[in-house]
Amino acid sequence: MVIAGCSTSTNPSSSINHRTSTHKRAPVPTVTAVAPTSGPTAGGTTVTVTGSGFIGATKVAFGPVAATSFTVVSDTKITAVSPVEAASMQTIFVTTSGGTSTPVVAVATFFFDAPVPTVTVVAPTSGPTAGGTTVTITGSGFIGAGAVAFGPVPATSFSVVSDSEITAVAPAQAASTRAVFVTTAGGTSAPLAGDEFNYKGPAPSITTIAPTSGPTAGGTTVTVTGTGFTGATKVAFGPVPATSFTVVSDTEITAVAPAQAAGTRAVTVTTSGATNAPAAGDLFSYKP
Repeated sequence: MVIAGCSTSTNPSSSINHRTSTHKRAPVPTVTAVAPTSGPTAGGTTVTVTGSGFIGATKVAFGPVAATSFTVVSDTKITAVSPVEAASMQTIFVTTSGGTSTPVVAVATFFFDAPVPTVTVVAPTSGPTAGGTTVTITGSGFIGAGAVAFGPVPATSFSVVSDSEITAVAPAQAASTRAVFVTTAGGTSAPLAGDEFNYKGPAPSITTIAPTSGPTAGGTTVTVTGTGFTGATKVAFGPVPATSFTVVSDTEITAVAPAQAAGTRAVTVTTSGATNAPAAGDLFSYKP
């Protein structure tokens, strides 16, 4: 029997069991150790990253730069290949769907070490003491060079062309042989035979000698006047070296004539710059 004005209904909620779906969020990964802790700026170092929560990792990064490649070995281990980066200290990060590992400098740090530069060749290998010679330096590890020096004196200027080439302008220095050094964040190149640059003074020039003659027995003290005598290594009368000589100044030398047969001989002075060319004013006559 139906009673007018009344109705019945069924509450669906009373007959449906709602099941709450549960989804377990992946944990945020944690990095606890890396090995090795350093490698070259050129990259390529295989680094073992230890920690937890690595399953499903989508990215491994060395600071701001992604690893060249990586392999998830287990939930606690990843191997990653370091990318190319400038010399620096970088924290290694691991990213999964759970998030990105917190930077822990004490355990997750990797150092990109610049190599110690090496100089193998310089060209040209010599120039004037006044400086100004542009020298091409060949070697390795030059990227990021902060200094180039010729012995103790910095180059007047330099330009890093590539990791294996630098051009540098030689500074002024006294006549000498100097090793060329390149300094980067990795250190300073060691001196080698191929990195030497020779500073040469100007070729000497003789204008007069006095006296202009002496006995064949030798022994005459001759005053040689001219220029470029500083650092003289030899004085000769024709083919025969002077018995002795003294560099008085850059413009004067006194030399003792050696014994020779009668004849006229050109007096020559040799320095690091060269040997003077014979001239009318440098002739010494041996008289019997």
